[in-house]
Amino acid sequence: MIKRQHQLLAGVLIVQLVLSAVVFWPRPLTAAQGEPLFGDLEAGDITVLTLEDGAGSVTRLEQVGGQWVVPEADNYPATMDEVVSFLDKLLAVRTDRLVTRGEASHRRLRVSPDEFARRISFQTDEGEEQTVYLGTAPQFGSVHFRLAGESETYLTSELATHDAAATVSAWVDLTYQRLEPEDVHRFTLENESGTFVFERIGEDGWMLADLNEDETLDLGAVRGVLRRAGSVTMRSPLGREDQPHYGMDAPAARVTLELDEKTVTLLVGARDAEDGSYVVKSSESEYYVSVAETGVRELVETAREDLLEEPPDAAEESDGSS
Repeated sequence: MIKRQHQLLAGVLIVQLVLSAVVFWPRPLTAAQGEPLFGDLEAGDITVLTLEDGAGSVTRLEQVGGQWVVPEADNYPATMDEVVSFLDKLLAVRTDRLVTRGEASHRRLRVSPDEFARRISFQTDEGEEQTVYLGTAPQFGSVHFRLAGESETYLTSELATHDAAATVSAWVDLTYQRLEPEDVHRFTLENESGTFVFERIGEDGWMLADLNEDETLDLGAVRGVLRRAGSVTMRSPLGREDQPHYGMDAPAARVTLELDEKTVTLLVGARDAEDGSYVVKSSESEYYVSVAETGVRELVETAREDLLEEPPDAAEESDGSS
């Protein structure tokens, strides 16, 4: 009899456990519940976008007159296609892959206000503000996300962390100046080592204004200087207003490029002691920009001897000494 009672009690316990599992076990939302995170919002409705990463980098973009710009750099134009493509991905995120409803997992999944991979905030033309957190990526092509103010955390493959870059360089065209070398018929380089004036001879030749009879111009070096001056890639825009610390009153280098229809001047200003970058300003742009040291080193450091081929006698002596 006692054994029979134990069996009945065990059976009741098993039934209770099964019912508890069915009732409380986390379940994905149904297809009907899986809706777009931001409803019927469209990319054109968003006017301000802010992206932050966990390391403290922040980039703010704003839509002004139908063009996306970087307000902190005097409205430097952002790449429209990049911004719109990102917004389309963001607005395509859906709530059909629920991971957890609990707040205890937010930090572990990196979707909390003080622990996140990306924090994406935006404002609409009607004043609505939204913030979404991107967190860990449990598998390739998927990332955890959570809408601020909500406890649910979901998984999406519509958006990746790298899509939400928090650096300005990801949202602008980094090509600052692009001149075709063959269009330049005369150019002048001025730096600490002196002033060098180059005149084109024919299609591929160059002449240095004060070249001595016993000197031979290194055409490869000349073309290298011209290439650096004509093709400038920036790290980031700085703005339209000159600043004393930009060093433009006494630039490290000045290049004047003469073309058939115009003259372009490129100034290389002060060097940043922390990252080695230089401030650069072209007469072709109203903006000052930051350029990596490698992008302007030839303009700043080229001396007369760098522009000349080594005399044959010196080359022979060098070979003999080795």
